[in-house]
Amino acid sequence: MRIGVIVDSACDLPHDFIKQHGIHILPVTFSIDGQTVVDDHSPEKTRTFHASGMAARGHSADTQPFSTEQIRELFLKEIVTQYDFALVQTITRARSQIYANAEQAMSRILTEYRPLRAAAGREGPFSMRVIDSGTFFAGQGLLAAHTQHLIEKGVGKAELRNQLSDFTNHIHGCLVPRDLSYVRERGRQRGDKSVPALAAFLSKALKITPLVWGNRHEGKPVAKARSFEDATRLMFDYGVRRVLAGLLSPYVCISYGMSDAEFEQLPGLADLRRACEQRKVTLLATRAGITSTIHIGPGCIGLALAAPPHAFS
Repeated sequence: MRIGVIVDSACDLPHDFIKQHGIHILPVTFSIDGQTVVDDHSPEKTRTFHASGMAARGHSADTQPFSTEQIRELFLKEIVTQYDFALVQTITRARSQIYANAEQAMSRILTEYRPLRAAAGREGPFSMRVIDSGTFFAGQGLLAAHTQHLIEKGVGKAELRNQLSDFTNHIHGCLVPRDLSYVRERGRQRGDKSVPALAAFLSKALKITPLVWGNRHEGKPVAKARSFEDATRLMFDYGVRRVLAGLLSPYVCISYGMSDAEFEQLPGLADLRRACEQRKVTLLATRAGITSTIHIGPGCIGLALAAPPHAFS
């Protein structure tokens, strides 16, 4: 059985990893000050976006996720003729319409695929499942990477669905925003339910950088630091402790909205790398995509890992 993984462009993973494993992307379209940007995870587009200065104006962007019809067309053209089972993994439904769009498209795809599949010479039925990752950015990347890990281990369709359903409950993520005013403005314009608590926290300490930590659809500030670098150090220290305690996946994912050189100089990163090497965990770090940058702001950094239930420490 050939199994395909499809994610939306909020999923942050290294481009080489996406290409190597044949992960498909559902693009998101943005309109910023009259300019249209399509985030299809093209490295060239991502570099151009960051270099153009558009990221700083992203808080006012209008977003348009892949529509039900676009998802249907993509699947009938590219997916049903290549795979026997497809897993669509979306950003948390609290932040985007794309989960609902994929769910609606699924019913049409499953009633229309047979002639196209037969014409391509593929035997047997096609099936698919839409999964709300309950997370975003690095967290979504972790889910996709772990899914590929299970597929390559030969986990069958039924067991794969069961394992992933449980796995999403164990994804924990950290976020350190760089521009506090950007986060507040983006949240105000979008009306995100997750923003008010964060905005209230930030409004009391404009000169303090928060560390936000969460599981599934919920996130909250759990620490504060006198600088972005200090907050990032707290995040990496948390990662070290969880890696050494034992993870539920062989991956840790990081998404960073800065240059590679600046990222490599962040305090605590070397310690996390050593811990991962010690425990044979692969650290997947990538420049933040256009979608994640628009949602959280330029310069931010996030980390995701899968672990048994725990409190932040």
